[in-house]
Amino acid sequence: MKILLTNDDGVQGLGMLKLAEYLKDKYKVTVVAPEKERSAISHAITLHKPLRLKKVKEEDGLKIYAVNGTPSDCVKLGIEVVLEEKPDIIISGINEGLNLGTDILYSGTVSAAIEAAIYGIPAIAVSLAETADIEDRRIYKFLENLIEKVLEKGLPKNTLLNVNIPDFKKGIKGVKATILGKRIYIETFQKNYDPRGKEYYWMAGKISEIEKDERTDIVSVKEGYISITPIHFDLTEYNMINILNSWDIKIE
Repeated sequence: MKILLTNDDGVQGLGMLKLAEYLKDKYKVTVVAPEKERSAISHAITLHKPLRLKKVKEEDGLKIYAVNGTPSDCVKLGIEVVLEEKPDIIISGINEGLNLGTDILYSGTVSAAIEAAIYGIPAIAVSLAETADIEDRRIYKFLENLIEKVLEKGLPKNTLLNVNIPDFKKGIKGVKATILGKRIYIETFQKNYDPRGKEYYWMAGKISEIEKDERTDIVSVKEGYISITPIHFDLTEYNMINILNSWDIKIE
């Protein structure tokens, strides 16, 4: 079985490399990842400069390539250039830090998995709590089990799984299918002045956790569950179609 791995932490991202090392003994693993960190880049692709692909490592069961582009670029290159055949599944991660709720709209990790789903390939985005021990084998055994289940059961068209894993050291209550929550940030911008006295702004912000719905990924992870959220990239609000048609908007 062929697995394509990518991330937005860069080709040296520890979570992705640890996962690749774990999986290579059982599967044929290819890594195509950004040459540097590209966090919060969402679904950007590179149009105005050439993309360069560099082989970083090759050994039994594992090949690693670096790309001077985005996570979505990496998925495209992995499918269309690096691999001779489509992979059986694409994994984006393990991201070092959770991707919960509306934050996925900015996430390069999740966007890479969305790109895979656009190609019709089963995809999983995986994120891990920053306090978690990246060496904990329970993380990788869970992901192996999840990969096997996805390949056995399949995923609906245009759908991917967004997985968030809390800190195992704090205790895991189980695995829970969830919906996306909503995250609100306060004090988003810090105002400063450069040496010439001109003001500039640095994006920062603190999370104002207002989500209370126990069905959400945010609350579930906080309560100690591994969250699996099925994501569908069709953003159409179908309930509005007939309503909009009823508005009878005039052209003249």
